[in-house]
Amino acid sequence: MAAIGMTSMLMLAGCGNSGEGEKKEEAGSEKEDTVKIGVTQFVEHPSLDNAQKGFKQALEDAGIEAEYTVQNAQGDQNNNQTIATNLVSDEVDLIFANSTPSATSALNETKDIPIVFTSVTDPVAGGLVKDPKKPGGNITGTTDLHPDAISKTIEFMAKEFKGKNVGIIYNAGEQNSVAQVEAVEKVLKKNGLKLVPATVSTSSEVKQAAESLVGKADMIYIVTDNTVVSALESVIQVANKEDIPMFVGELDSVKRGGFAAFGFEYYDIGYEAGQMAVQILKEGKKPGDIPVQQPQKLKLLINEKAAKEMNIEMKEEWKDQAEFVK
Repeated sequence: MAAIGMTSMLMLAGCGNSGEGEKKEEAGSEKEDTVKIGVTQFVEHPSLDNAQKGFKQALEDAGIEAEYTVQNAQGDQNNNQTIATNLVSDEVDLIFANSTPSATSALNETKDIPIVFTSVTDPVAGGLVKDPKKPGGNITGTTDLHPDAISKTIEFMAKEFKGKNVGIIYNAGEQNSVAQVEAVEKVLKKNGLKLVPATVSTSSEVKQAAESLVGKADMIYIVTDNTVVSALESVIQVANKEDIPMFVGELDSVKRGGFAAFGFEYYDIGYEAGQMAVQILKEGKKPGDIPVQQPQKLKLLINEKAAKEMNIEMKEEWKDQAEFVK
């Protein structure tokens, strides 16, 4: 209601004095090249925050003057939809959707405003695009799952550790996570390992879910689930106390205290998404003509301090294949 009232006031003001309107336009002419970017992010955690930093840096490096409206849903899907509605009402020039739920809400709200996403695991399963090579419509972006990340992580588990049961905590309401867990289960079976799932719906449930895995799971694998990663320290606390090796889905979570991950920097996929936005805003390309891009770099990162906390014996041969956080 407040937005409608404000719109009416602006219309009346414009009708009352056309000369004043011309002056305002002249005064604002210095900013006519500034683009309005709406940023919608599902939850706060270092990976998504770094992706946002990368996106903004790409636009800055391309010389694009941008005015950002940044809104965070704090893990609430209802907030997520409201944010998308508000950004469309604000008539932003482009929406940067940082996570699958954010991108889904934005796409539900507009088929006209360009949308560039990142931190999306499976844009096809998430209903964002039908074909990553030819997205079509008003959306494209970068994914947060390297095609080899899951298989390499599980192969490392099977080869280097004796346990057979792998505990996974995830939000069953996140399509992003469901797709990953399905992929993980298939690779686990191929490697003679078994999935032990624990589901949550909010970050406040994460610690209890981690505790439920004690005595059932020989290892824990945290995929790039926004709900769980936002409360990662709860899982780390349990893993450290119970000496359970804890693998994670991305490098920022290793730096926070996870044992190891085959991953990439979220800053990089955010930057790559920003380069797509540059093509749209500066070169006039249509989002649907820009192929969805996967992470370009993959490496094994091991946290030596976490290994000590989880009572993991460091092996000499790991030095030839991994980088380390002390």
